[in-house]
Amino acid sequence: MNVAPPPVRLGVLISGEGTNLQAIIDAIANGDLRADIRLVISNKAAAGGLERARRHGIPAMTIDHRVYANRCDFDHALVAALQSRDVELVVCAGFMRLLSPVMIDAFRGRIMNIHPALCPAFPGVNAVRQALAYGARFTGCTVFFVTEGVDDGPIIVQAVVPILPDDDEAALAARIHAEEHRIYPLAIRLYQEKRLEIDGRIVRIRGYENLTASGTLVNPRLD
Repeated sequence: MNVAPPPVRLGVLISGEGTNLQAIIDAIANGDLRADIRLVISNKAAAGGLERARRHGIPAMTIDHRVYANRCDFDHALVAALQSRDVELVVCAGFMRLLSPVMIDAFRGRIMNIHPALCPAFPGVNAVRQALAYGARFTGCTVFFVTEGVDDGPIIVQAVVPILPDDDEAALAARIHAEEHRIYPLAIRLYQEKRLEIDGRIVRIRGYENLTASGTLVNPRLD
């Protein structure tokens, strides 16, 4: 008899409104994700995501990066708070701070992040604006394991979003965010089900070989 893996113990790092945090909370409530959010941390006391967490009875706190002399000292405080709640997987959800080796080494292979582009394209800030300025036909979002580089860790899940002729930054960002809210809970569920294995730059997903490709995407469409 197969025993289902237990819920994954999450620590969520935010800096803003926490819409991806809400997507994770909703996936847990809907039974689509077996997870226990042990702690939400923001580096900004005014972050709206803190109130989202508290409304759902999730412990939430602020660790202000400005009171620390450097990134390593700040990350030591993050590690201590997360470990005090026995966090297994750290989820960055709009967390606008680069993590130092202190944090990465403490949770090596156990930190996820999401980026509003198809990595490795358009790393860093303003990824949606970068894609529009470049004239790309497709962009999207990527969930990946965090490493020392900027948005360049092993890729777990990606979603493709076409760029439409009349798109501005706000319209394109809204469609990308909708896909983020779908794929982030999926990536966490794959981790919780113990289906992910990091092999160098490649994340191998157990059971993925049984899936069939849905076809090639072309933009503009070939008639």
